[in-house]
Amino acid sequence: MAFRSSLSLPYFLGIVLLVMKKHTGVALITSHNSLITIQPLTQLKSFAEAKEDDFRINTVLPQTSPPLTPHSFSGQVESSVIDKFGTEETHRVIDSWRLVDEEYEHRQFVGDENDDVTTSYNYQYAHSFVPGLRCQNFWDVSKVQWSKKLTKGYKTIRNEFFSVMGDMNNLQKEGNNIWAGALTKEANSYGDGWKTLVLMNRGIWDEVNCNVFPKTAKCVKDSGIPATEVFFASMKPHSSIKMHSDFTNFVLTSHLAVDIPESGNNKCRLAVGDDTRQWTNGSMMLFDTSIMHNAVNESDGIRYILMFRLWHPDLTLIERAALQHIYDCLELPELLSTDQDERIKAEERINKLRSFPKLKLTGFGGGANSLKSGKKKKKRKR
Repeated sequence: MAFRSSLSLPYFLGIVLLVMKKHTGVALITSHNSLITIQPLTQLKSFAEAKEDDFRINTVLPQTSPPLTPHSFSGQVESSVIDKFGTEETHRVIDSWRLVDEEYEHRQFVGDENDDVTTSYNYQYAHSFVPGLRCQNFWDVSKVQWSKKLTKGYKTIRNEFFSVMGDMNNLQKEGNNIWAGALTKEANSYGDGWKTLVLMNRGIWDEVNCNVFPKTAKCVKDSGIPATEVFFASMKPHSSIKMHSDFTNFVLTSHLAVDIPESGNNKCRLAVGDDTRQWTNGSMMLFDTSIMHNAVNESDGIRYILMFRLWHPDLTLIERAALQHIYDCLELPELLSTDQDERIKAEERINKLRSFPKLKLTGFGGGANSLKSGKKKKKRKR
């Protein structure tokens, strides 16, 4: 049995595991008119049903529980992480996993002292929370090497995208789950106008779609971005995405603006907390979607971006590997098997799934020899 998050949506680990977790009460400290009160945690069923005051809360990080029950699924995952990576360098990941098991939802004001806490959107809200990671609305990508490489490949990505999109019948025939909408109730805040086309989900490349967009897939791989998800996202004209969180603080989100209607005229905007920026063609953004955020397309055209989820830079390489192992266990629970042969087969399968797919030289949008460089070969002298 494979546990899958919604395609091209964040890793809703807390939501994936709700059926496995025990129900515990968590005390929340809230502030109103300088008075401190304590109230029980009320979990939100979805942001479609949420009120703004539901996220304007500061939680108290509880002490994590002792080792999880070894015979439960979550306990087996924890034991597997410890056996594979040890406890010393993965203690934050183990704490995060235990917080999920306790149904802890981290909610915290992350603005500055000049913000009005009763109206600000500078709040972090994360079901899946690794303690000790920096939290800021937007990150500077100007000096990030993978960002520079992706920006350099913008024209290649854009040209291939429109070449493929120019034959929608073939795209629907050859592609996998083309322009899918939100698949869970928790993702209702994205609205009907937001669709995705996936190249990678939870660290696993989509071989079919990578061969539909081979140049784009190669640009992403060659950039070195520490991505866990890669997908194109479209947003209909005159549509909006409601204020929401993506619930996970250990992945950041990045956008490469592929085609922005009226680029530079402030028609297509993204707000993270109280900070609003516009998409412009060929530009990149890096931001934290565990902070409340929304988006709007006020233009008459469809907005297209290439979107990435990537490991938070404060995670160590071992912590990234441990988190990826958790995702692999959710994808392929046979990795936890006590049968050595079954476990070895599962490890071989997950390694194959996570490897970069072999790309055909003739992606149907890229033309013959689509992965070859555009440089002309010099003619040999006779």
